[in-house]
Amino acid sequence: MRYAVGTVVIVGMLSAINPSFGAESQPNQEQTVAAATTVLNEVITTSVTKVPESMLKNSHGVAIIPNVIKGSFIVGARHGHGLLFVREADGSWHAPVFITMSGGNIGWQIGVQSSDIVLVFKTARSIEGILSGKFTLGADAAVAAGPVGREGTVATDGQLKAEIYSYSRSRGLFAGVAVDGSIIQVDSVATGSYYRSNGPGQPGIVPPSAAKLTQMVADFVGHPKPEAAANLKPVLADQYSATEADLLRTQLNQIAPQLFEVLDTQWKQYLALPESIGKAGPHPAAASLQKVVDHYNRIDSDPQFKDLATRPEFQSVHGLLKHYQQSLQALATDSQTIKLPPPPN
Repeated sequence: MRYAVGTVVIVGMLSAINPSFGAESQPNQEQTVAAATTVLNEVITTSVTKVPESMLKNSHGVAIIPNVIKGSFIVGARHGHGLLFVREADGSWHAPVFITMSGGNIGWQIGVQSSDIVLVFKTARSIEGILSGKFTLGADAAVAAGPVGREGTVATDGQLKAEIYSYSRSRGLFAGVAVDGSIIQVDSVATGSYYRSNGPGQPGIVPPSAAKLTQMVADFVGHPKPEAAANLKPVLADQYSATEADLLRTQLNQIAPQLFEVLDTQWKQYLALPESIGKAGPHPAAASLQKVVDHYNRIDSDPQFKDLATRPEFQSVHGLLKHYQQSLQALATDSQTIKLPPPPN
């Protein structure tokens, strides 16, 4: 099974409504990997109530989302960061892609404020749906509470017809759980920042913790690949990763036309974005971007242009531009740091 490189929907839809989206808002990826490892260990070692191996043997992918936080008993809101493991037709597993899970309703136990969620994907279609953009459980694919323990070995493929089976772990026990309405998205910024490369054009490096966890998944479902842990490459992660600056540039290309629709020719020229923003390839030079930001700053600070400066279209583009400039400055600083794999043990 091959997954072509595609456009991943921007995680959370970066917008001027939430201009604070950035590296500081991302979870610690190593903490997510560590928490997912703990959850998987529970799946493997818990004998009575656990995800049955029979449910995983023919799966196309597994998602582990630890510490999904409940927001309210009334609306059932929740949000969590996790990992998606994808299996190829030959049985090999990709290094995980970071994902987010949000929205929908869930069968929370009274008094429980967070749960670990495990999703088992029985079809390639559901995996492809997540990788191609925003994916809603229950709407884009049938999802059902999965069986647990020894009874799950009986009620497997012959009786269960859903594309995705869902489990939750609260207070140390696994149980099938309904997660209809939950939205799963690739977190391309977290993925891109986790799998750092040694230089432009080079593949990312899989940290030892992620390689070990991927091997655990492969071993548990009966497709061990002893050589994979040492030589694992983030092929899928490289395809579905992006920097924050990349996503902000995409958002600028989507939002700016709404502003230019209300401007005459002279104003369009004055507030025009650098040409390179609208093209694939290198980001604009710092000087050319600064010139544009200065134009927007001047309009924003001059009372005679209040009618324009207070329009939501202008505020959206202005906010994104400033955030984009900050992201490029952070990239420039980061590029001066020597990229090395973790120190030897």
